[in-house]
Amino acid sequence: MDCKFRIGHGYDVHQLREGLPLFLGGIQIPFEKGFVAHSDGDVAIHAICDALLGAAAMGDIGLHFPDTAAKWGGIDSKILLRKVVELIGTKGYQIGNVDCTIRMQRPKLRPHIDAMRHALAEAMGVDDDRVSVKATTTERLGFEGREEGVSVSAVALIYQE
Repeated sequence: MDCKFRIGHGYDVHQLREGLPLFLGGIQIPFEKGFVAHSDGDVAIHAICDALLGAAAMGDIGLHFPDTAAKWGGIDSKILLRKVVELIGTKGYQIGNVDCTIRMQRPKLRPHIDAMRHALAEAMGVDDDRVSVKATTTERLGFEGREEGVSVSAVALIYQE
């Protein structure tokens, strides 16, 4: 029996460093730190990509876009997300919804959540109401609390008609 609904989970972490741009959830956010990464480092998009790929049993983002390949260097992660949507589409899957949680001490992300949801939805070709973005601090605990890095977990529901 082939399952019409699939759920996937994704998780990603990137280190923060001063003087780099901060791309998160498909937008650039003003902040003194940004991600150390091969691409633009958008940890939210990377976690969502892994959730979508995992739901389709198609591996992970590193399999499809290895950080050893120069062509992915500095790339806008929204391009990777669009490619992931195309990949799962080759197996007949569409996106039901995605939900992600960003763990980051600063800056406050509430003012940027709606713009992130819209940018992510646009990149995936779905309505904004299929995308949830939540943010939390870690009460200054762990690497997120010390502002050394950011982690994101994501879940995705995909389906075949």
